[in-house]
Amino acid sequence: MRLLLTWLINAAALFVLPYLIDSIKIRSFGVALLAALVLGLINTLIKPLLVILTLPVTLLTLGLFILVINGVLFWLAGRLVPGFYVGGFWPAVGGALVYSLISWALSSLLLSK
Repeated sequence: MRLLLTWLINAAALFVLPYLIDSIKIRSFGVALLAALVLGLINTLIKPLLVILTLPVTLLTLGLFILVINGVLFWLAGRLVPGFYVGGFWPAVGGALVYSLISWALSSLLLSK
């Protein structure tokens, strides 16, 4: 049940993004659900590998390169999901950051133990 609620929270956070960042478009809430699922899979399967491969660069930039990785993965999700459009690299970085903040805030409000 908690996993389903987390998925809905992430989809809601994605659905809010076009109102905050003009370069991000989501056609419907169904697309937001699919995009949240794809983002979850990408972050589970691909992100750990990228973090390990880019560890030297991440250490040199004191962890800021993680923002680049998050942006690239967010942009990748925008390319994979029809109806979810991310207008470039910097909107992807900003969108990933805002998406994480909204998702964290909603999760802490709704999923507190």
